[in-house]
Amino acid sequence: MFITHENKLNWKRILIGLLVTLGLVFGGIFYFDISVFNFLRRFDCVICEYIGAIFSAKVWLLVSFIALCIFYIRKFLRTKEKGFFSNVYGRIKNSYAFMVFASVFFASFVGIILKFVIGRARPVFYEALGMTGFYPFAQDWAFHSMPSGHTMASFAGLVMIGMLVPRAKWFTWTLAIVIGLSRICIGAHWPSDVILGAFVGMIAADVVRALISWRKE
Repeated sequence: MFITHENKLNWKRILIGLLVTLGLVFGGIFYFDISVFNFLRRFDCVICEYIGAIFSAKVWLLVSFIALCIFYIRKFLRTKEKGFFSNVYGRIKNSYAFMVFASVFFASFVGIILKFVIGRARPVFYEALGMTGFYPFAQDWAFHSMPSGHTMASFAGLVMIGMLVPRAKWFTWTLAIVIGLSRICIGAHWPSDVILGAFVGMIAADVVRALISWRKE
């Protein structure tokens, strides 16, 4: 999305993407968030709940970390190198599991900071009390709506998988979008939360890919 075929960040695309994302986020906050939210809430179902349980940031991190550990152990046993914990990065840097884990971890780390700084009230307040708003630096989960953590993690992981396996890109992007929409359907996030989460996830995947390529060079 924001990376060239040579695995270098395209800063012009990033700037344009940032401006478009901010425009959509502010447009959502001031204009279409409530109307789109009310429309998508009609499609709340058990499937959306399952999607939320399967594709949370914690699950992404756990599954990719387990896959990374399995890869590392298998490579150590095959190569028979001395020192189980020596040259850890050198052994895992080219693995798909590491790239996915690093992307999700980076997106989640940035997301935690943004959630805390922005402090947006979750839609539950709107549905129960008709209240919306921002409460920066609030520590309660209820005020950590923006950006969507599920969307960030899923876009980071799935966009990375799409880059590593180009033939699956249509599926990974479709799944990432479905995950984002499901967060609105179940009333967990506003549309603009999902939009910002998607952008952060895409950027995280591209940055990790570019950094790993740069380290190789």
